[in-house]
Amino acid sequence: MKAILERLYNGLIKENPTFVLMLGMCPTLAVTTSAKNGLGMGLATMAVLVMSNFLISLLRKVIPNGVRVPVYIIIIASFVTIVEMLMHAYVTSLYDSLGIFIPLIVVNCIILGRAETYASKNGPILSIFDGIGIGLGFTVGLTVIGIVREILGSGTLFGIKVTPESFEPVSIFVMAPGAFFVLAILCALQNKFKLKGANRHTKGNGGCSGNCAECELKEGGQE
Repeated sequence: MKAILERLYNGLIKENPTFVLMLGMCPTLAVTTSAKNGLGMGLATMAVLVMSNFLISLLRKVIPNGVRVPVYIIIIASFVTIVEMLMHAYVTSLYDSLGIFIPLIVVNCIILGRAETYASKNGPILSIFDGIGIGLGFTVGLTVIGIVREILGSGTLFGIKVTPESFEPVSIFVMAPGAFFVLAILCALQNKFKLKGANRHTKGNGGCSGNCAECELKEGGQE
């Protein structure tokens, strides 16, 4: 259970693909014009990530090392095709909104990266939860960016009017420059929050003072 919780925490907080690792920036910046698009892209990516992690983990001992990357791509592409067909059949409006970015999930570096660094080296159960954790982190990142951009750029949230009539939407937030600006602000806020956490303890209390240049603590906590 501890290992499972660690996988979820790792994907959501410690190695969040959007705000920490800065991976998958193409869909992050392109589809987050609304909260619905961000949520939809995040969930689609998470579904592919979980299924590909599971299958690659099952086959990790039989896939020849020399062709592992092409095999990973074939597996990922197969699951992307399944997800794309399901979205086309059951959520047509979302499918039309996301467009080319659904098949481009195949080349999302998050999925191939988790296959190479985690699923190919660990068992199926942990690989599933690694996919869930990373997928949730990506989904949360895209949804939060989409929420901010939609409210400021359109005055709506999931298509529902949430701002007063006097509010004038700032259209730049649903354009490409707005995506970079919102991502930068959210990353800055997250880094500020993490910095406060690091500085919560002082050297005298056995923790980090935050002054790396003058830090006298050696490896292992000894001077």
